[in-house]
Amino acid sequence: MSALLSISHRTNFFAALVALLETACTPNGSAGKKNLLMVQPLRNHPVTRIMQAGFLNRCREIGYSCEVVGNPSATNLDVSATIPLAEAALSRQDFAAVGVFALDQSIYPFIFKLSKEHVPVVTWHVLPPAGSVPGLSAATGEDINQVGEIAAMALGQKLGGEGLVAITQGSFNVEENAKAAAFSRSITTRFPRIKLLEPQAEGYEPGTAKNRVINLLQAHPDIAGAFSTTGNGAQTWAGAARATDHKLVILGMDYIRQNLDLVKAGEVYGVVAQPLYEEGARAADLASALSQGKKVPYLNVLPANIITADNVKSYYDVLQKAQL
Repeated sequence: MSALLSISHRTNFFAALVALLETACTPNGSAGKKNLLMVQPLRNHPVTRIMQAGFLNRCREIGYSCEVVGNPSATNLDVSATIPLAEAALSRQDFAAVGVFALDQSIYPFIFKLSKEHVPVVTWHVLPPAGSVPGLSAATGEDINQVGEIAAMALGQKLGGEGLVAITQGSFNVEENAKAAAFSRSITTRFPRIKLLEPQAEGYEPGTAKNRVINLLQAHPDIAGAFSTTGNGAQTWAGAARATDHKLVILGMDYIRQNLDLVKAGEVYGVVAQPLYEEGARAADLASALSQGKKVPYLNVLPANIITADNVKSYYDVLQKAQL
């Protein structure tokens, strides 16, 4: 009997030892290895907060502990102030993978640095071509050409295929430049009687943006429609239209609550439903898979849709899920 107990004890000891070794060697084997970091240079902007909610909620669903760092400014894409915050977080915590908002090329060297330190890096909302961002393992977001196509069709049809259309951007960055270009190509191809103004920068500060659009309307009083590639653009154009008593067909971006309210009220015709919440959730999925040594597709494309008064309710439901 004592011999059997001895064998049993030895068996249990070796089983426990094997389990301990497996835990130590598996990427998800310790609490320190089940942490994901999201680096967001525009942290408190209403649009990026939806992305962050998708990321954090998905982290909880898959059993990861996740953190978001970035400059708390809601009006500036501030890479230089965000990178030190990210590096401070990385120095105090063992993150298994990192998501980096790569809207601006100035953050590319930080991505490369992380990869050299063997930290998997994913991005979202933009889809840089494979190999164009050294060190980037995967990207998820919308197809910019699809966004341009659906935006052009929605605005062009609402205008009856003619009129002068203005295009504004939050800034001249990789993502918004591509979106404006895709919209312009689609309008030119499908609605040849519509004339387009050259894209103008609104800026991200609401007061400044509104004043710039008011100046644009005063310089071109025959503007019949407007497409803004940035999340606050619908509010900017609606405010400028009210200030100048100008009737416009406005198409903006993103299902932040203020934009949905404007669509519901009829001040804005529609907004493009970029898959913001879904991007954050997919980024968490990709980062967690990479942290476990799994292979993932580099490109992970998500569909975008147009929100009008007819389908606005379903997007209020998304915001409720995001607690925003």
